[in-house]
Amino acid sequence: MAFLLGLAAIGAALLGPIADLAHDLFSVHMVQHMLLGTVAAPLLLVGAPVRPLLRGLPIAVRLGVVRPVVRVVALRRLVHLLRHPLVAGALYVGGLYAWHVPALYDLALQDELLHISEHSWFLVTALIFWSVVIDPEPFRATLPYPARIVYLLVAGAGQNTILGGLLAFSTRLLYRSYEGRPERYGLDAVTDQRVGGAIMWVPGDLIFFAAASLAFFHWLAAEERAQLARERLARGSAEG
Repeated sequence: MAFLLGLAAIGAALLGPIADLAHDLFSVHMVQHMLLGTVAAPLLLVGAPVRPLLRGLPIAVRLGVVRPVVRVVALRRLVHLLRHPLVAGALYVGGLYAWHVPALYDLALQDELLHISEHSWFLVTALIFWSVVIDPEPFRATLPYPARIVYLLVAGAGQNTILGGLLAFSTRLLYRSYEGRPERYGLDAVTDQRVGGAIMWVPGDLIFFAAASLAFFHWLAAEERAQLARERLARGSAEG
């Protein structure tokens, strides 16, 4: 269900009315980015789709294509490098800020191929970012539970608050491509830009805070299981 909801979030972001309105409204474009980076990506990973997808492939493809590819040492090292917390965080946060530089942002709105690259970057780097704190079987998260909480609050909510806050409190239009467009919907361009910043800031932070809370409760559950295992071991030693 989580995996299907993740696919639905991608569809909602890139197809239908949201995609159409995003050409005229910065705030709706921000909804697209949020759906890709903070909704779809974690849902896809929580769905743990790797094993089911591999089992659904023809045996010839699994043996002749997938198995040789996953055995390539260079590829395995690359995946390991990308999932290092510092690298994953830098790709996700750095890309988020870079794509919101006004010159690059406006250029992406004018160039369809660059726009597709922007959305692809958001989704792929978000998958890498969330894989650090989610256990997407058969893989494991690359951080222990206490560090996951810090990671989500600093690299997730922290940077989200800064960029969202800058946009929400802006007093001038940063993205000239939207000049004159929001008026069709009863908004001026600066107000639309502020709404977009608020969308990034508030719902985005809530998602990261919720994820950090879940990591905290998983940490408590893991500690409880470890304590019970130690107690059983102690009892077994005493009886022996």
